[in-house]
Order: sequence, then structure tokens, then C-alpha cells
Amino acid sequence: MPERPLAFFITFTTYGTWLHGKDPGSVDRQHNEPETPLLPGNPLQELEEHDAMDQPAYSLDQQRRQVVLATIQEVCRHRRWRLLACHVRTVHVHVVVAADAPPEKILNDFKAYASRRLTEAGYENKERKRWTRHGSTKYIWDEEYLRNAIHYTLYEQGEPMETYLAPELVSECQPRPSEPRP
Repeated sequence: MPERPLAFFITFTTYGTWLHGKDPGSVDRQHNEPETPLLPGNPLQELEEHDAMDQPAYSLDQQRRQVVLATIQEVCRHRRWRLLACHVRTVHVHVVVAADAPPEKILNDFKAYASRRLTEAGYENKERKRWTRHGSTKYIWDEEYLRNAIHYTLYEQGEPMETYLAPELVSECQPRPSEPRP
């Protein structure tokens, strides 16, 4: 096993759109690994989480997704992190990134800078909650997991929205024949 992970697979969701208890299930700290079953749906838990919200749920339209993608690219350039793949969706973001920083810092930087850029672009004020409190920060230790994480990010999220694939990976990370190309 390498001394350092090859990369990190980071996922974060928008505020109020991915509540625990919602069918078909959700992820928590104990259900956050590949092949781990999701938490089952629980309408009471979903209602409790919804009632605890102090702002409406937040989703990203095309313009906001473009700002978020551009910001993630900017942060990676500034920090000298290697952005391998990114897919900004309406209610969540997947990022595969190689970096010499803890994944929690990477996650927090992406969310903080994206919020700042969204505010600067005139989308809501700085008090607007845009992201859930935590996110998923998976370590990628081998090439197969890296390829699978990139493939999942780009091709297993439904119709492509705002995506990025590192230019040097384009030839080796092609969609399978039945999958659309972003």
C-alpha cells in the first residue's frame, strides 16, 4: 500500500436536500464505504430533520453549478491540488482530487470558497446555508478505485451537468459504450 493516498473522493450535498430518513436511504459515518448498505428510509427521522431546518432547502441551477465548478478548479490551482474529476449536480457535488492536505480541509475549502463566490456573483447573501454540515471524504489507495471513482463521478450520476475531467485522463477514462459522454 502506498505511503499516501493516490487521491480523495469527496462528496458534499446542498442544504436540506439529502435528509437522513428519506427513501431510498442515506449515508452516515457507519454507512460510508463502498458496498455498505444505505440507512433505510425512516419518515419520522426525515420529518424531524426537516423540522430542524432554519432555512429552505438549497439547490443549484445551471448558473450556480457553473460558479461552483469554476471555484473548485480555482481552489485546486491555487492550492496546487490536482483536480482529476468533478461533477456539480443540482443537489450534490462529487470531486476526485489528489492533494497533500487532509480531505476534511479540501472539503471545507471547496464549500467555503464556493459559498463566497456564489455570494460575490449575487446569488443570495453570505448568511444563506448552501451546504450540509459534513460530507464524505474517502481515501483512494489504488488505481482501480481511482478509475472507479472517476467513472462514478462522471458517468453514473444521470444526465451530465457541469463536469470536469483532467485532460491527461480523457483517453483512459472513456465512458463505456452504453454511457453518454459528458
